[in-house]
Parts: sequence; C-alpha cells; structure tokens
Amino acid sequence: MPKMPQITDAEWEVMKALWAAGPLTAGGVVRKLEGRRATDWRPRTIKTLLARLARKGAVATERVEGASPPAFLYRARVTRPACARREGRSFLRRVYDGALAPALLHFLEGADLSADDVRRLRRLLEEAGRSSNKEGR
Repeated sequence: MPKMPQITDAEWEVMKALWAAGPLTAGGVVRKLEGRRATDWRPRTIKTLLARLARKGAVATERVEGASPPAFLYRARVTRPACARREGRSFLRRVYDGALAPALLHFLEGADLSADDVRRLRRLLEEAGRSSNKEGR
C-alpha cells in the first residue's frame, strides 16, 4: 500500500467514482460523474485530476491493449477507509487540537439520531470504557 496521499475535495469526487466502479477509463470516470451538481466539470478537468492522483500514488494506471486512440484504466491504490482515517485525524488535529471527545460532542449536539443510532453509540462507548478500564489496571 502506498504512503497515504493528501487528497483534495475535487480529487475525492474522482476517487469515489473509482472506489464505486473502478477500474475505469478516463471516459468512464467522466460518465460516472456526469449530472452531479458538485462535479459539473469538463472531461479535461477530470483527466487533470486523474493525472494528479496518479502522481500522488493514489491511483494506478494501466494501458488498455489495442485501444485506439491510446486509453488507460485507472484503479484506486488506496482504500476509502484508509483515506477517511487520514482525513479524520487531520480534521481532529486542525479543528479540535486532536481531541476526539469535543468533536463527538459537537456533532452529537446537532444530530438527529434514531433510537438505533443511540443504541449503537451507547454500545461503542461502553466497549471503549471497558477497554480503557482494562488498560488502566
């Protein structure tokens, strides 16, 4: 797995297309992103984003044999969960000085949680509490 690159908001949109349906040609990525309000980009913009992602090591390219004109397949080299973890840690450092509890409290204060969401959160917090109690002994 390559070093986890920093991915811009625009590059995230391209990566989401590759994670969902990759590998894809540049034309495949263009079609996947068509009609999305957030990505009303020209094909050239998407190709530029793919090239940047390839330079960063987030995307691998593979030449399509026999294609005329030459075409390449683009495949994600990094996983979405790994990128999300990197982004989450970066966000916590920048906004909350690395502290998780204030971030969670902030998000929960305005959240519209279902009863199932509350049960799941409660269970996670109880498990985390048990783990920290074992480590503290």
